[in-house]
Amino acid sequence: MRKLSKKYVEASKKVEKNQEYSLEEAIKLVKDTSITKFDGSVDFAMKLNVDTKKADQQLRGSFVLPHGTGKTKRILVIAKGAAAEEAKKVGADYVGDVDMIDKIQKENWFDFDVIVATPDMMPALGKIGKILGPKGLMPNPKTNTVTPTPAKAVLDIQKGMVEFRTDTYGNIHGIIGKVSFSETDLKENMEYVVSTISKLKPSTVKGKFIESISLSATMGPGIRVDKNSFDI
Repeated sequence: MRKLSKKYVEASKKVEKNQEYSLEEAIKLVKDTSITKFDGSVDFAMKLNVDTKKADQQLRGSFVLPHGTGKTKRILVIAKGAAAEEAKKVGADYVGDVDMIDKIQKENWFDFDVIVATPDMMPALGKIGKILGPKGLMPNPKTNTVTPTPAKAVLDIQKGMVEFRTDTYGNIHGIIGKVSFSETDLKENMEYVVSTISKLKPSTVKGKFIESISLSATMGPGIRVDKNSFDI
């Protein structure tokens, strides 16, 4: 059993275990229960009423938060020609084609957080899918990381693009910013997340779609959010 730190235990005392808080109250509590010395992330978790054994209920995608995430991601673009040049111009950290794929395969190089690739490079990239897949680095059209316009994807990632996918239990996890963000910015980011996810309800899902929502700071306790806080 994981031993809880004194700071965590003290922070948890500020949260009523079974209470659902309004979004505004939850954000205040997240800030108040942040126990890290560094500027921690504010994370969300949503439990969805989906059966992930059914292909049409396996949700995956991406969105750009109104106020970003506060995190900087190192971006690798796999592309050739004009697409590669445009990606360089907008500030991609690394740009290349087969040379970069070989570097990953032969040197076990992973000095990046996300890969964006053009469709024509996917067959070559697919050859190292067994390396990238387990690390969650394989580009995918659903998350806009496979695109003929990688420069736009780079700009979106720089602005704070968040990728999401349902896990085996129908949960979605992600980040809505940093503890240092204003309460207003965190609120607007979370409202955007819930609004975006709610619109993805599969037609085969009956009844309520979003079952529960919670927020937490890095290493902090989970705080349940009242779904009535959102216009869904």
